[in-house]
Amino acid sequence: MRLTGHVIGLLKEYMQDLVEQARQETEAQRSFGFTAAPYRPDHAISDLLAILDDRIESEGIQVGLPDVFLHQMWKLCEEARPHVEEALWLQSNLSDATPSKALTRERTYRALIEYIEKQTE
Repeated sequence: MRLTGHVIGLLKEYMQDLVEQARQETEAQRSFGFTAAPYRPDHAISDLLAILDDRIESEGIQVGLPDVFLHQMWKLCEEARPHVEEALWLQSNLSDATPSKALTRERTYRALIEYIEKQTE
């Protein structure tokens, strides 16, 4: 599946929204003394697909996302899974710290965008 630059730009915007949301959630949890539950790359992809479903339903045609886009993204995410998992595994081995929800999302989405951009070359 080939994505246009416009669609990749929208994806990056939605991904950034999710990363920022995770930062705010973590900060709120920390201020109340809660510890965040473990968060994995597959959670980040599920969250991305959920926001895409919501955005396609609410603004899809206006922003240029076709009805079949969610299905195409689900398929693309499945294809990208080995690449994303490898990239996050490598990054996690470079650091001793357990990544936060925001960092996991950021790394997952960066790896996914890299995969997408390689597919569109």
